[in-house]
Amino acid sequence: MLFDIRTIVGGLLGLYGIVLVITGLVHDTAAEEAKTGGINVNLWAGLGMLAVAVAFLAWARLRPVAVDRPALEAESESAPGRD
Repeated sequence: MLFDIRTIVGGLLGLYGIVLVITGLVHDTAAEEAKTGGINVNLWAGLGMLAVAVAFLAWARLRPVAVDRPALEAESESAPGRD
């Protein structure tokens, strides 16, 4: 499950989301909000990234990748170059 791409994407989005939420809460100046029309963009983007990260991690947890063992063994037995 560690090398499932959904876990990696969810982890990275979660990490970036945490950084943006902290930045939005700690470093929110009036000059920055004036540029964005009074919206704390870092906070909202971070919350959105965290929501998507939770969705990816839940998807990976609830629907793990299923490996068909008999087909995998049959494929390895019939691989060219093996005796």
